[in-house]
Parts: sequence; C-alpha cells; structure tokens
Amino acid sequence: MTRKTGGNANETAADEAIDAEAITEGTGRGEVLRSPVPISFYGAVEPDTGEFIEDGHPLEGENIAGKVLVFPRGKGSTVGSYVLYGLANNGCAPAAIVNEETETIVATGAILGEIPCVDSPDAPLSTLEDGDTVEVDADAGVIRQV
Repeated sequence: MTRKTGGNANETAADEAIDAEAITEGTGRGEVLRSPVPISFYGAVEPDTGEFIEDGHPLEGENIAGKVLVFPRGKGSTVGSYVLYGLANNGCAPAAIVNEETETIVATGAILGEIPCVDSPDAPLSTLEDGDTVEVDADAGVIRQV
C-alpha cells in the first residue's frame, strides 16, 4: 500500500492519503458507505431520493446521497449511467465514488453527473470503513481520511 505523507513525525492518519487513478474531476467529502459487491444503479437506487432499493443487496435501505460510495465495480444496464445523472440532478448523488475498477457505465454516469470518481486505490477498499469521513480529490488522484 502506498500512502503519501508530509514527513512530519507528529502526523496522524488524517494526514495520510491513498493514491488512486482519477476517472472524473472534482473533490467530494462525506461518510463512507461501502458495498462488498458490485452495484447496478438501474433498479437498485431510487433516483428521486438516493435510497438503495435492491432487494437482498447489502446496502438495501441505505441512502447514498452525500456519501462517499465505495464498491468494487458497477454492473448491469447502461441505464445505470442515467440513474447516476438523475441522482445528481435531484441533489441525491453520492459526494464521490471509489471503485477497484470503474467500468464504463459508472464512469459515464459520474462524468454526466459531475461526481468525483477514482479507482485502482493503492489500498484495499476494506481500509475505507463505513462511517469514516473521507475526502476524494479526483483532481489529485488521492483519498484522505478527515
């Protein structure tokens, strides 16, 4: 795992950053909401509210609005791109997205919705725990705990 630090002996975990590859531009900050399984936004997320509605999914009943959504990759219908775009237009989008691998559907939705998105982090997704507050700086390609 590669972490950038400032070199100060008094650093805390909040001073560390996980390197990642930028998919879109921008910066987003929020609480981590992590799924251990891929997400299909079409039929899984209510675009008017941000509520996760897919039966049996680990995030069922959660709301992704304003969260840093961490998941391995997207799956499913190309309409998922438009669900992400709709979430952004409705003010219910995630603050940022972190993936192991961002496939085309999620990348397109993040671009259309202007949602900061990174992938290929230098640390396992499991290091970003539910409830942690993080900042995703897609411009710099880093994820920082705050």
